[in-house]
Amino acid sequence: MIRLFKVKEKQKEIEENVKEKGLVKKQSAGELRLHRDISELNLPKACEISFPNGKNDLMNFEVTIEPDEGYYTGGRFVFSFHVPIIYPHEAPKVKCETKIYHPNIDLEGNVCLNILREDWKPVLNINTVIYGLSHLFTQPNYEDPLNHEAADVLRDDPGLFVSNVRKAIDGRQWVGTDYFPGCN
Repeated sequence: MIRLFKVKEKQKEIEENVKEKGLVKKQSAGELRLHRDISELNLPKACEISFPNGKNDLMNFEVTIEPDEGYYTGGRFVFSFHVPIIYPHEAPKVKCETKIYHPNIDLEGNVCLNILREDWKPVLNINTVIYGLSHLFTQPNYEDPLNHEAADVLRDDPGLFVSNVRKAIDGRQWVGTDYFPGCN
């Protein structure tokens, strides 16, 4: 375990030197693996990937999900991915950039998906994460919430939950004490 921390520290030091000095760096094992993962992507039809910083920065990208079934149909949700240099030994950091009313995504964009936390294994890949995110829109889970209010409403009053999701997607509306600008 100690060696892993030393590797992480060294990788961060190398990244900082490259950024500061504009040096050309050799691709890390994590970058090579990510390149392979991206080249082998088999995205669901409701998903697309983009690289806002250009193709030279594979470690930071966005995935847009536009569900075509379930509660969130008609919405457009953007997730930012930051892949650590020691990927696949550490899961990517994923954040929802779209404000959403969802039991498994809080209002700050943190995502509750077990494979991004305790169930991450190096055999998993970016495709698996994207399918997991896509699944959250068809099967939100009120039993493992980040947004407890949304989870309680889904469990106790599914009709109100549907109404709240529609308000949040359509936008310019309040759901409880939270304002949603819309995402369609």
